[in-house]
Amino acid sequence: MHTTAPAVTAPISSSRSPVFAQAQQYALPIIFALFGVIMGSWAGRIPALAERVHVSHSALSMVLLCGGVGALLSFPVSSFLMGRFGARKSLLIAGLALLAVLVSIGLAPTVPRLMMAVLMLGITASTYDVAMNAAAAKREKQTGQSQMSMLHGLACGGGLAGATLGSLMAGLHIAPASHFIMVAIPLAMALVGACQMLDIEDAAEQVEKKKFALPRGPMALLGLLGFLGSMSEGSIADWSGVFLKEHFNVGDGMAPLALTCFSAMMLISRLVGDKLKTKYGAQRLITSGAMLSAAGLFFAVLSPNAYLALGGFAIAGLGLSLLFPFVFSAAGAQGPVALAGVASMAYSGTLMGPPVIGAIAQHVGMQMAIAYVGGLSLVIAFVASRTRLLK
Repeated sequence: MHTTAPAVTAPISSSRSPVFAQAQQYALPIIFALFGVIMGSWAGRIPALAERVHVSHSALSMVLLCGGVGALLSFPVSSFLMGRFGARKSLLIAGLALLAVLVSIGLAPTVPRLMMAVLMLGITASTYDVAMNAAAAKREKQTGQSQMSMLHGLACGGGLAGATLGSLMAGLHIAPASHFIMVAIPLAMALVGACQMLDIEDAAEQVEKKKFALPRGPMALLGLLGFLGSMSEGSIADWSGVFLKEHFNVGDGMAPLALTCFSAMMLISRLVGDKLKTKYGAQRLITSGAMLSAAGLFFAVLSPNAYLALGGFAIAGLGLSLLFPFVFSAAGAQGPVALAGVASMAYSGTLMGPPVIGAIAQHVGMQMAIAYVGGLSLVIAFVASRTRLLK
């Protein structure tokens, strides 16, 4: 094991002091929340970034496609980092790189440079995502308590904060580059502090060697749910603001509020998701939630004004909120190979979403593009009702 900065890389023993023991309890929640803030900040400024470089729907879909490609290309990167340094050091490396990439996105002056920056966003964000979920799995194993829904809820809370801040910055006519620089510095400081306090071993992780292996048998349905869920969530995050801006002609300040409403309801639901799972079961919650999501998205498409459309996106957030925590929990119960396969399909959904939605919007308009996402929710409900591994 190579250590160059013991103050950052060595886990802090809870016996050091009661203050440190208390701080360790908040390290992992902070790490999840920080990820949400970063990704929410990016997604909330997509309309402004697209307008700045003057891209069409099809061109914007190709820019967003680069993020999905980067997510797939991240597997060798995360495998190397996790296999050599472990989850905590990988979190620090990937997180700092992710913040640097966020700033580069705001500074990108042309479409090709923006595409390259978004490609790097996919690589660094996915690497961070793998590391933080690995750290969460370690914590669940240590404590014997289910925490995944709550932690993903905090990520939603961070996304809500990031998108809301993006709306405020847009309303104040602050350029995305200035906005991203302003948030990157304090977020980097918080990340370093959280990694110092994270109380997990620095042992190297055994990462699935077949980076693009797909799940088989009963696991295939979990993988399909991950694929459809990531395609749906990513499409709403990337295109909901564009839909409000073009269909209802709202300003840059209001456009990010679609993602804000979506994330707010997702946050509320995930914070109580672990208790709901105990009472009703994962399969019932995902199936009924997907049907609710479809209703919300169809409502947004048919709404006569932007304010009612915001309500539709909020309903969609409530409906899709528990899919990822429970799908990854079910996959993780089958072992690391199964989890890697489901993650591969989920990232494939991230890859497919942007060009599909962009193509639909280009040919038949944004209303049909959002309606298509509503149709995906109906498919999710059907697949979830047939998935036996959801309990």
